[in-house]
Amino acid sequence: MGPLKKILLFTCMCFFAFCKHKPGNSAEKQKPVDIREFIGVFPAIKLPANFGDSSLVRKSRDSAISTAVLRQFVPDSLFRRYWGKNPKTRFYGSGKVAVKKAETYLFLKSVDGTRKGLYILAFDREDHFKAMLTLVFREDDADVQYVSSMDNKYTVTVNRQFKDARGQKFFKKSVYIFNGEGAFTLIMTESNEQKAGLAQIFNPIDSLSRKHKYTGDYIQDKRNFISVRDGRTSTVVRFFVHFEKEKGTCIGELKGEARFVSPTVARYSSNGDPCSIQFTFSDKNIRMKELEGCGNHRGIRCYFEGVYDKHKPGKEKPVKQKPKHKP
Repeated sequence: MGPLKKILLFTCMCFFAFCKHKPGNSAEKQKPVDIREFIGVFPAIKLPANFGDSSLVRKSRDSAISTAVLRQFVPDSLFRRYWGKNPKTRFYGSGKVAVKKAETYLFLKSVDGTRKGLYILAFDREDHFKAMLTLVFREDDADVQYVSSMDNKYTVTVNRQFKDARGQKFFKKSVYIFNGEGAFTLIMTESNEQKAGLAQIFNPIDSLSRKHKYTGDYIQDKRNFISVRDGRTSTVVRFFVHFEKEKGTCIGELKGEARFVSPTVARYSSNGDPCSIQFTFSDKNIRMKELEGCGNHRGIRCYFEGVYDKHKPGKEKPVKQKPKHKP
């Protein structure tokens, strides 16, 4: 290639590089979005409104929202609790309800592979973010179904339904209002899960392997226990918690994965679930402590807490064989 051609080629490369990385483009992407612009992205909806699995499907009116823009308005601690650090999560503005001279509710969808969620974000009359609540959450391999609604008085109802191993249906209905202090307050709960406590408790992870140092069953009694089994790696364990307090009128149950943050401490948190629990292990017991609100997994008068002693299964006695008779 001659000198003239090399010069022309170099000039063209510089030209295309300049066009591709215009200084103005990166500045525009990083430019903060005004709160009114952000709220304006969400289409207005009429009340009463119902939300179910069909609400998780992207509709033509939904507006795509970048992660960078959303993080300008949702506190970082709350963002990490619900969506972690997954850059693949996509967000969509699904609806908006504006109360005259009062708060504004935004309905936000998130899509992350097999996980989909619909959330309600509350902003006060000065357009400051105040609270967030899960309306619908769906995992492709989960057996829990959500059906939620908001009525004309802005009361939010979240229904969680599931079936146990025997196919029996259970539900938990939680009713919330957005109070003057800027939070969603639980004002009523109704459930038939108490009936499940009268039946035999099904442990969904009982048969999984238990090679980790801290795997096993930690028990207070037959209706209050924590099962811990091996996880996908040595830093993760699977667990199942079931407890019944207040004479069986307040029940809590949760299955999930906890990640070790130190040699003896593991914590549970999951995208789409505000609940966070800490497990502290020793050779003799496990101490459970609820770090963040786990109201979707328990009654309102009890918490995920307490000390559970490690169960030592008794050794099976060898079966004595009868001596064979000589002919």
